[in-house]
Amino acid sequence: MTTLGDTRPAGPALDELLADLRELVECESPSDDLGAVERSADLVARIGSERLGVAPERLVVDGIHHLRWRFGAPTAPHRVLVLAHHDTVWPIGTLARSPFTIADGVLRGPGCFDMIAGLVMALHAIADLGERDGVTLLVTGDEEVGSASSRALIEDEARRAEAVLVLEASADGGALKTARKGTSLYEICIAGRAAHAGLEPHKGVNATLELAHLVHEVAALADPGAGTTVTPTAATSGTTVNTVPASARFSVDVRAWTASEQERVDAALRGLRPVLPGAEVQVDGGINRPPLEAAASLPLFERAQTIAARIGLPELTRAAVGGASDGNFTAGLGVPTLDGLGAVGGGAHAEDEHVLVDRLGDRTLLLRVLIEELLAPSPPNQEPHHDH
Repeated sequence: MTTLGDTRPAGPALDELLADLRELVECESPSDDLGAVERSADLVARIGSERLGVAPERLVVDGIHHLRWRFGAPTAPHRVLVLAHHDTVWPIGTLARSPFTIADGVLRGPGCFDMIAGLVMALHAIADLGERDGVTLLVTGDEEVGSASSRALIEDEARRAEAVLVLEASADGGALKTARKGTSLYEICIAGRAAHAGLEPHKGVNATLELAHLVHEVAALADPGAGTTVTPTAATSGTTVNTVPASARFSVDVRAWTASEQERVDAALRGLRPVLPGAEVQVDGGINRPPLEAAASLPLFERAQTIAARIGLPELTRAAVGGASDGNFTAGLGVPTLDGLGAVGGGAHAEDEHVLVDRLGDRTLLLRVLIEELLAPSPPNQEPHHDH
């Protein structure tokens, strides 16, 4: 436990935090391996029960394990929702070549930055609260693959809350994330007609050629001025080298700062028509996460910034980022949401993923004090604000 003069409250016990972090990093949890995610949920439940003194509810949706701790009477208002996830992007076996290490103040290991460190910080911050009534901690198991099974859980909890704090990793230099692009994901499926490429190519309808036309049309929907990206990604077509392809498909990743831009691109994609006579086009997918717009986060950011200055923590900055998180869902409901409260470091989804050990304490302390203030009774004649 450390203090700074008379201004900084006691922070977490760093050795215990690091021990929990190591244990979770070494329990690999790729989103697409349901057995691994279940084992990870077992471990989160055990560590969380030890730290918080109570076992979580186990919520299994479509075979994916999520965990929820609710503090306070079931009918009482739940003022603060803390969001984390325990799944990672790294396949089983990554640990063998990239083991958990701490050297020169830098912690490394698959999933440490995104977002096992944030999850552990949440457990320790809530454990150190003097009063927990009104706090809900939801730890999901499929964030990295779009949160299909957890979205309803997240949104149901957010509707009960007055503020949502997301423990995703920070932006560069520890900046909190006060705006995130919304994401839309599509698969464009093309049906053509097969024919022998050497004998009767004219009798076929070439799905690869149709794909080439559509890829250019789709990419042109981007609007750099508005910050909207429309990116054709994975593509497949054809069967053999001497057959006119009868089918093709390609995926499209769309990112936008505003809901109106998401809707514009969505309408355009659903309006796609084939160029080649006889070809057919089908568009699957759609808007996945709405944007987290700055208006949903700035009041909470300013509050956190004030807390950091008051108790002698490093100055807080903010950033707008292209990646999405579960905070997009809660902000889309109109619930005040602050993201990027997790670890300081870098390399999310990359081989150099890392966490700065000397920042774990101050970030966990910030989270704890922010929750304490959000739980404090509102001043007289000032009702809590709801716009959702």
